[in-house]
Amino acid sequence: MHWQKIAIVGVGLLGGSMGLALKRRKLADRVVGYVRRTASIAECESLGVVDKATPSLEKAVEEADLVILCTPLSQMPELTAKLLATLKPGAVVTDVGSVKGSVIEQLEPLLAGANAHFVGSHPMAGSEKTGAAFAREDLFDGAICLITPTPNSNKDAVAQVDGLWRALGGKVLKLTPAVHDDLVSRASHLPHVVASELANYILSPAHPPEQAAVCANGFRDTTRIASGSPEMWKDIALANRKNLSRVLGVFIEDLQEFQLALDNGDVKAVEEFFVNAKARRDKWNGPGTSPE
Repeated sequence: MHWQKIAIVGVGLLGGSMGLALKRRKLADRVVGYVRRTASIAECESLGVVDKATPSLEKAVEEADLVILCTPLSQMPELTAKLLATLKPGAVVTDVGSVKGSVIEQLEPLLAGANAHFVGSHPMAGSEKTGAAFAREDLFDGAICLITPTPNSNKDAVAQVDGLWRALGGKVLKLTPAVHDDLVSRASHLPHVVASELANYILSPAHPPEQAAVCANGFRDTTRIASGSPEMWKDIALANRKNLSRVLGVFIEDLQEFQLALDNGDVKAVEEFFVNAKARRDKWNGPGTSPE
């Protein structure tokens, strides 16, 4: 799999990591990145995450065979509308967004009208760190990379996006947009809300000043992802709000059941809660559990 030119729209952690991996694996003749701030140009080029960075969206995407949207979800429709006139006929556009239904609904018809092809995708890889400075060439090695084609998707475009993630070291899993949004609401979005609420509640100024001092590794591990980009997570929560609200309701009910068991001193129920959690996580974390 090889492209003459790939444009990365938004060169942060994910976009920068894709650029590094594309360049090191020689998957494109040129990798050009679109950045919002002029100050980012020198940083991106000195880090080697792209061959060239530019604040001009038109220059970034002109003659690109493949365009990868790596911005927060709320920015994608406007940026896509701006690049339509410059897109090369037959160009393939994909994204790395954590919600697929609303993105595809907005972008697929826009790009089809410009004789281009959109295929949604989402690598299950990342970090609470943001910015190109934290980009890693190996970020996608062994990661599950979700692709969400629709009945309108061009088969060659789907094959290109599939090939892209495999070439970057990922393991591709194809899902419908609706199934994707349902699954990630539990696997990704709910954990972020939980981590954020732990940080909000436990580190609240309403508690004694000694509270923060007694927060150790367990608290650090369970709240790590709460340090992620608030802009990105605001977009994700709102874009997938129906699924997220539903699973949050089930999660709250489960916590209320555990609270009731505590209040009743129900030794068996309390022990079963922890036994089941350990068994399920150990099974998930064991060898050979990742889907191919």
